[in-house]
Amino acid sequence: MSDSRLSGPRVCPRGQVVVRPATDSLECVHSWVPALLSVLAALLIAGGTVMRQRASHASGAIARGWWIGAIIALCGFASQVAALGLGSILLVQPLVVLAILFALPMEAWADRRRPLRIEWAWGAVLVVCVTLFLAISRPEPSQRRPENLLMVATIGVVIFVLVCCVIAAERSNQHYKALLYGVTAGALFGMSALLVKSVAYQVINDFGRTFTQPEIYLFVIVAGSGIIAQQRAFGAGELQTSFPALTVVELAVSMGLGVALLGENLSVSVPTALFLGVVLAVMVRAVLELAKLAAVRAEAISCHTRQSVATSDVTAP
Repeated sequence: MSDSRLSGPRVCPRGQVVVRPATDSLECVHSWVPALLSVLAALLIAGGTVMRQRASHASGAIARGWWIGAIIALCGFASQVAALGLGSILLVQPLVVLAILFALPMEAWADRRRPLRIEWAWGAVLVVCVTLFLAISRPEPSQRRPENLLMVATIGVVIFVLVCCVIAAERSNQHYKALLYGVTAGALFGMSALLVKSVAYQVINDFGRTFTQPEIYLFVIVAGSGIIAQQRAFGAGELQTSFPALTVVELAVSMGLGVALLGENLSVSVPTALFLGVVLAVMVRAVLELAKLAAVRAEAISCHTRQSVATSDVTAP
């Protein structure tokens, strides 16, 4: 008996040749390739982030190692863009979040220490949740491109809400300022993922009109605003508040907009959807805990740097 999944020509009894579409190859392109690109992006982003942090720590200022880390992180972003161009946001974004996990052994190696058991425990929880979510949901990319008016209107509403967050942040204490700016930066980066996917779709299907559509210009504005909000959040001084908020909101906003505007969905039953909701909730908790631990380490390094600089100033002749 022939396997119906096989692609290629098949000869019928009367000698007619029927050409089957290579569905397995397409499935590979839409699942494994973007998945591998997403994991590569997470690795590069984690490595670039650790290098930038350690370069600043070693010199007290931006050094050559910082720029090398920035280039590595930029390569990670390029890999994420390629993954979004080929795959679903619901596939790519949960895998990119693994950058928090990949940073654990890198930071431990840079600090010449062993990762804490609590770090490995929450890291294992994150891996299990991401694996369960992707294995059960099997998200596929949508071929739908949102109308320009709908996209601009949606982003406009979100930006209005974020402007209110910024106004509230400027009138709040340092804790809520860090939290609100972290939420703002995460939402802007989440919108950037949607815009990147839309631009990639335009490049693949109609490159000639790429620069006549609003998505690429919206991306520049939104991503730039996200970087500014991120720096304001980190500048508030409570990294253990801003970093978890940024990470979780970016994941939630990107996946939510992917469902709402691109029509991405999960072909699962209601009980399975409820179970996936629980898995996502546990995933968010794991991300929060890992982000808090990373933020505490970063603040400890920053404090040590300031103390070293102060000591050198005092002992200097």
